[in-house]
This record gives sequence, structure tokens and C-alpha cells, in this order.
Amino acid sequence: MGGWQPLPDDLPPEVRHFVEQLRLLKDTTGLSLVALGARTAYSKSSWHRYLNATQPPPRQAVAALCRIAGLDGTEAERFGVRWELAVQAWPRPAKPAGSEESGGYEDDPTLPWWDAPEEGKQGRGPGGRLLLYAVVLLLLMLLTAVVGAVALG
Repeated sequence: MGGWQPLPDDLPPEVRHFVEQLRLLKDTTGLSLVALGARTAYSKSSWHRYLNATQPPPRQAVAALCRIAGLDGTEAERFGVRWELAVQAWPRPAKPAGSEESGGYEDDPTLPWWDAPEEGKQGRGPGGRLLLYAVVLLLLMLLTAVVGAVALG
């Protein structure tokens, strides 16, 4: 792992093992971080954070790297298991003094924004609201089309 920054000493073993394996996998592709970013939906700076253990990668980023590296189903599945173990053990950044634990996106960067629970509420989060807005917009468009068809004959 020639050109890699040393990983922090206090990393949990699951995280260390996962990141080391991810680095090896990235190295087998022969791609730079810029080229890797161009071939995936994740930027060079995102890959830099993932490969230096400053942020856990989303599962989709790991799957994209496995695909680019040509891993078959079993090997890619092993990476998925390593990812799950690493994300569970990944050190969480310290919360600023006085802030409350929200359990939202900030605490789990692998959780898409539409699935992140809304602060202080259980059940329907921002994804539920987004769906409601989409349905209302669809109904308004349908109503406009019907009124236009009737008016124009």
C-alpha cells in the first residue's frame, strides 16, 4: 500500500481491515482517485475520505468499486459483509456541546437523505413529505390536463 496515508491508530479492527481491503481493491484497478471518481457516482474527494478512513463509504460506492475491479458475486458479497461490520464499528464524530442526538443523516452518512428520520418525530420523515408533494403535484397536473381538454374540446 505504497502511497497511502497511515490509518489512525485508534481505528477499530473491523474498520482498519475494511479500509485496508478497500485500498487493495482500489489499487488492483490501477485507477487514480480522479479516474475512480469519473467511473463512479462518487467524487475524488469522497474516495479520498473513504480510503483514508475519515468517513465510511456508502454501500453503493463499495459495490461500484467491486464492479470496476471485476469481483464476482461471492467476493463482492464478502466486501458487503466487511462493509456492514466496519460501518457498525466506525467511530462517530463527537457531537458539539449542547447538541442532541438526532439519529439522522449526520449520524449515518450511509443513510440516504430521503430515509433519514426527521428530528424529533417518529414515523413519516422527509421522504414521506416528498412523496406527498409529488402526489399533490401529479394530481394538479392531471386536473390541469382534464380542464384543458374540456376547454379546448
